[in-house]
Amino acid sequence: MTSTGSSSSSRATGSGTPRPGGAAPLAGRTVSRIGYGAMQLERLRSDRAAAVALVRRAVDRGVDHLDTAQFYGDGFVNGIIREALGPSDDVVVVSKVGADSDPGGPRPLRPAQRPEELRASVEDNLRSLGTDRIAVVNLRRLDAGPGLRAEGDQRVDLDDQLAELTRLRDEGKIGAIGLSSVTPDGLRRALPAGVVCVQNAYSVVSRDDEDMLALCSAEGIAWVPYFPLGGAFPALPKVVDEPAVRTVAAALGVTPAQVGLAWLLHHAPNVLLIPGTADPGHLDANLAVGGIALDASSLAALDAVRSRSADVRL
Repeated sequence: MTSTGSSSSSRATGSGTPRPGGAAPLAGRTVSRIGYGAMQLERLRSDRAAAVALVRRAVDRGVDHLDTAQFYGDGFVNGIIREALGPSDDVVVVSKVGADSDPGGPRPLRPAQRPEELRASVEDNLRSLGTDRIAVVNLRRLDAGPGLRAEGDQRVDLDDQLAELTRLRDEGKIGAIGLSSVTPDGLRRALPAGVVCVQNAYSVVSRDDEDMLALCSAEGIAWVPYFPLGGAFPALPKVVDEPAVRTVAAALGVTPAQVGLAWLLHHAPNVLLIPGTADPGHLDANLAVGGIALDASSLAALDAVRSRSADVRL
C-alpha cells in the first residue's frame, strides 16, 4: 500500500504517469504535488464500489499521496483505501490522530489528545488500513484552527504528545511526524522532533499563517493546506466568492476553484494539495490544476487579496 523507501527525483510515478502538479518531497519521498484528501469518500458509503473506483481513478492518474484518518467515517474511508490499493501501488498514505469518531455523541468527533489515545488511534489506523507502518501521521492539535477545542484532561502538553509519537516512530509503526492546526510557537517547539509536514487551514483568502509557511519553506517542511478553498464552515470566507479569483478564472477559461488551487501551487514550492471530492469529474478538474499557468499580472492580483479568515469552532 505505502512505501517508505528513499526519495526519487522522477517527475512521474512508477507506472510512468506524470504526477499531477509535478513533484515535491514529503518525508523522504517524492510525491505528486496534487494529492487526494479522502474525507469526502464517506459520502459514498451507500456505494462502496464507487468509492473504491474513485481512489483507483486518482492513483491511475498519477496521484501517489493520499490523506486520510481513522475518524473519517469511523474507519469507512480507511477501509476503502485498503480495498482500492494493491501491493504494487507505490502510494504514500498519510493519516492523522488527535480526535476519535463519536457516532452517538453530540458531535461526530470527540477530542483524543492524551498520549495513550494517540497510540490507540495509530493502532486503529494500522488495522483499518491493513498495514504495519503509516508513512506519516499528523498530530491534530486542538488549540488552533477551525473545529474542536481541547478542554479538561484533553489539554495536553505538545511535548508529551510528540514524545509518544516519537516512540511510535522508533517502533516502526509510523515513518514520520506531521502537525495539523498548529500555532507558530507549537511548530517551533516541535522542530527538534523532525516534523515533515504541516496541515493548517490556508487559502488565498485566509493567509494568517504566511509567516509559518515561510518557516516551513526554510526548514524543508511540506505545507499541506486544508480547506484550500475555504467555506467549510459558515464563517469561513470562500475562495470562489473573491472578485480577483473570479476575474482571473474568467480570463483563463477555468473555474474559480481551479484558480484558488493553482495559486497555492504557484505561491510556494513546498505546497502540496490534498483537495477532496466524491465526484469523478470534480477529481479530474482538481488534477487538471497542475496545468494552469498564472502569469505575472494574475499572480499579482491574487497575491494582493487580503486575508479574511476568522476563528471558527464547531
